Amino acid sequence: MFFRAGKKSAQDVSINEPIDTDKDGNALTLMDTMAVDDTVIDDIDVRMKSEKLYDYLPALEPRERSVICMRYGLGGRKPLAQREVAQRLGISRSYISRIEKKALEKLRARFQEPPE
Repeated sequence: MFFRAGKKSAQDVSINEPIDTDKDGNALTLMDTMAVDDTVIDDIDVRMKSEKLYDYLPALEPRERSVICMRYGLGGRKPLAQREVAQRLGISRSYISRIEKKALEKLRARFQEPPE
């Protein structure tokens, strides 16, 4: 009876069962070799937040908006360092830092508001 019961499950494979070893000698399981792209939900979340960000940008002062756009590469631009933004606007890097911090706080507050 024991051998008959074993025949039924002889073809079963666990995804956690070792099937090979990697170059360092660590066991590879079937689970390790399966490629699963389960970032779809994260991608959708990022896309939704990006759209909201563009909706919230007009709430910033023009200088805050330009600093945020230059610093984070919004609108298809290349992200710039605070030093580079300061040179372009003709103000100090520390002032850019203060503007950026204030603008990010405003945006964070908008994101935390309950949806209407």
